[in-house]
Amino acid sequence: MKNEIEKLKIEIRKRNIEYYTLNKPIISDIEYDKLINRLIELEKLNPQLKTIDSPTNRIGAGILNGFSSVKHEVKMLSLGNTFNKSDLIDFDERCKKTINDKIEYSVEYKIDGLSVSLKYENGIFIEGATRGDGLIGEDITNNLRTVKKNSKH
Repeated sequence: MKNEIEKLKIEIRKRNIEYYTLNKPIISDIEYDKLINRLIELEKLNPQLKTIDSPTNRIGAGILNGFSSVKHEVKMLSLGNTFNKSDLIDFDERCKKTINDKIEYSVEYKIDGLSVSLKYENGIFIEGATRGDGLIGEDITNNLRTVKKNSKH
């Protein structure tokens, strides 16, 4: 069990570098999710083998060279994966426990993209940052200023 956990951690770290740092993933999201889910399962069954540096304790990646860092005021979390109807029902129940208002959903095919935190003061955009590791992200303010505002909204 310990060997399988260590092999999974090494494999996942390699895939994280390919995806987050090099922007050149060599496995599909589904294959990656299978690796992560297997590690989660093994760590739940063997909590004594879960280490602080486990990939299951991290989201995202570190800051890329050429970008300044931004400390998030509130930790940015990663979205969970949903693979079947049961996962959707569980998600809906968690939302209903948190939000005391009517909830509407829109479902789209997965589009790989970028999570950003946007900061406005008095209605003026002043800062944008990637999620990074959830606590510290990359300052992409100038990049975001090049995005045209949709005049219809």
